[in-house]
Amino acid sequence: MEHRYRTLIDLAENRLRERFSALEEVALANQAKVLQAFKDSGIREYHFKGSTGYGYDDAGREALDAVYARVFAADAALVRQQFVSGTHAIGAALLGNLRAGDELISITGTPYDTLRGLIGAGNIHPTTGSLVDLGITYREYALTEDGNPDLPSILSGITRATKMLLVQRSRGYSLRPALSMAKLANFCQGIREKYPEIIIFVDNCYGEFVEELEPTQVGADLIAGSLIKNPGGGLASGGGYLAGRRDLVEQGAYRLTMPGLGGKMGAVSGEFLRLTLQGFFMAPHVVSQALKVACLFASVMQDAGYQVLPDPLEERSDIVQAIVVGDTEKLLKFAIAFQGASPVDAHLHPEPWIMPGYQDPVVMASGSFIQGSSIELSLDAPLREPYIVFLQGGLSYEHGKLVLAEVLQYLGL
Repeated sequence: MEHRYRTLIDLAENRLRERFSALEEVALANQAKVLQAFKDSGIREYHFKGSTGYGYDDAGREALDAVYARVFAADAALVRQQFVSGTHAIGAALLGNLRAGDELISITGTPYDTLRGLIGAGNIHPTTGSLVDLGITYREYALTEDGNPDLPSILSGITRATKMLLVQRSRGYSLRPALSMAKLANFCQGIREKYPEIIIFVDNCYGEFVEELEPTQVGADLIAGSLIKNPGGGLASGGGYLAGRRDLVEQGAYRLTMPGLGGKMGAVSGEFLRLTLQGFFMAPHVVSQALKVACLFASVMQDAGYQVLPDPLEERSDIVQAIVVGDTEKLLKFAIAFQGASPVDAHLHPEPWIMPGYQDPVVMASGSFIQGSSIELSLDAPLREPYIVFLQGGLSYEHGKLVLAEVLQYLGL
């Protein structure tokens, strides 16, 4: 690393010392919670055996569900390699719990691109088995200027048809803030006082272990996420999860498999069980590493004159760091630098392309050990104004520093 870049990074690290200390305290609390869940679930080497065929009575699969349920303080959990993505897990929750004539309301504004196809909203053609196609209506409310759900408007807009409120915890491809657990708790309390029967469902992607509490501990009925994001700890090779109220998780399981079968079937490999459990155990530490990387990027890039969200010293509720670069050229330089400093496929040159489920060409840089893993240090950047790079992940803080130095060099800073 060149001396001038090391100096810039050292200065930023000095400013971030207290922030890093706070992140380590959160990681310690979450690690204690995860460790206790493993002990209470009686995890043994026997649970790494796996199953074949129908996968009946898979003790390892049931133990994995139990660990997730305990960590998230949920009645039940469904953790499966058969989920192909976080969007698939979210879709199982939505399609499993909503029926024709029901209404879904997003309370955090427009969801990110892949969820729009699932909903059938915006410019997405609805006749694809989406929610809209199946007779489910959809509306959305933007967050207020201070990043809170617009509770008065939402309460006044709820109708007899309203069955579920969708909360996207992470910022997605936007500049709005991630939703903190304190703000979510206030929102849940406000809804419960008037509409206790409405389901509050949280897309928890990018948020697990960022704070000491999870959505199911502050009033959410159901959460969903991806195993190649935070909870996989960089080891889980794929899959997703649901956790929350038992009846809601069961309905999601019926959508994943079939009504009457649910989570009682579905073979999982021994490798999946071992790596997913080990990754979940490692996740609090790995998430803290990713958050440190995000804070460091935010601090150094802010010093260089770029707009960053969140601010380096700001408390966070997801691992995503947005950096507004302003034009396509800088955006592509960012991506090239990321890819070139990756441990896998460093020789490749990122190019924008139309990905399934996305509205604009997207350039991605991810030299990851697991394809698409966003708990490993990676970058997404839709080619649309104001040209923002969204970086997330980082298995080690040291790797993040090296990638940052590469970015500074490519940008000529």
